[in-house]
Amino acid sequence: MGYDVDGDGSPLADVLERRVDAVIERLPGWARGPVDWFLSTWIGRTLLRVAGACVRVEIFDRAMTIAAQFFSSILPLLIVAVTFLGSGSEQISDVIGATGSSEELIDQAVRGSSTAAFGVVGALLVLVSATSLSRALTRAFAVVWQVERPRMSLRSAWRWFAVVMVLLMAVVVVQNLTQRAGVLPPRFLWPTALSLATDVIVAIFVPWVLLAGRVVARWMVPGAVAFGLVMMVVRPAADVWLPWALDVSAERYGPIGMAFTYLAWLYVVAFVFIGTAVIGQVVVSDRGRAGAWLRGQHGLTQEA
Repeated sequence: MGYDVDGDGSPLADVLERRVDAVIERLPGWARGPVDWFLSTWIGRTLLRVAGACVRVEIFDRAMTIAAQFFSSILPLLIVAVTFLGSGSEQISDVIGATGSSEELIDQAVRGSSTAAFGVVGALLVLVSATSLSRALTRAFAVVWQVERPRMSLRSAWRWFAVVMVLLMAVVVVQNLTQRAGVLPPRFLWPTALSLATDVIVAIFVPWVLLAGRVVARWMVPGAVAFGLVMMVVRPAADVWLPWALDVSAERYGPIGMAFTYLAWLYVVAFVFIGTAVIGQVVVSDRGRAGAWLRGQHGLTQEA
């Protein structure tokens, strides 16, 4: 049968194709035909290729790495910004979604910080260390899009800093804007629209900048839209679950419990971020008319 699992001719894709063929052969005769037909359709072909691409990307490991890097990069930058600007712990609590006991722990931590403790050099070191998140994202998106990873040099370092600052602004600025937009009628519309637009822009900008334009920004639009739509469902659920989970973790285990709980939330976001990028790559590189249209009638050239 030879189903096109990943479309790249790699040994991993060949193994997956053989496994799919073996599963189909074990099905009863009455089910083999409908399943074979479904897998030959665009939806079936896309689902198979997404599954194969997720295995190739090692999405579970990638998501955990990115979540951990985000936790150790963006949150320290947020604390430094709050400390220098004197905004108070409320800013961090709003971003994280902390209330009650968890908010008290954050307040104690921020009160213990000061500009003297950080200093300009310390703040710069925090910013430089935060670029590890950009490098992790670069490796992930290079694998997703199957292109050569851009060489690291001082001339390209601005890309790492740009991504870090965009992610920080997306976390802080959008949080403030959505709260203010929530007072405008209809109250649910403007915060949702603002969050959706931000998610789509970030999901296009980050891989396009990190890959140094090796992938056309247009090709990233389907995955970015998918990311924004999924987050429209995930974010409201997190608004209900996360404050409760942080409070319970803070009461039972203290700061370490809060850290693991928030890391779990970041893992979900990272998984969605990489997963929707995989879906976008599969859809854009499809050999059918939809893929050709999304590519602008140009074939997707994949590099080793």
